[in-house]
Amino acid sequence: MSIRTERLAAVIQRDLGRILQQDYQPSGSFITVTKVDLSPDLMNAKVFVSIYVPDQDKAFLYNQITERKAEIRKKLASKIRHQVRRIPELHFQKDESAEYAEKMDRLFTQIQEERTARSKEQE
Repeated sequence: MSIRTERLAAVIQRDLGRILQQDYQPSGSFITVTKVDLSPDLMNAKVFVSIYVPDQDKAFLYNQITERKAEIRKKLASKIRHQVRRIPELHFQKDESAEYAEKMDRLFTQIQEERTARSKEQE
């Protein structure tokens, strides 16, 4: 990735994060843009979004974001229009790395507890 592509991806990540948090984040939930991958021609942006909604379905909020991507793109255009000629198409992806890390942490904790229980039984 070129320096220009990386810088533009960082700008898009920051601005999209603000847009999503201000306009599309219900109270009590958290929407985070974790990463933006731009195509070399700057025409497509793959936007990785992490959503935390306690005791509710994340899929609903994710679907709401993907359904309104044209509206979100227009808001992004108003912020970055002086930096690019054409605003990239937004393709939202679920970022489940935090959930994966949490799952792995639980597994390691469970293994540690089982080892501790076995060592106490052997004594």
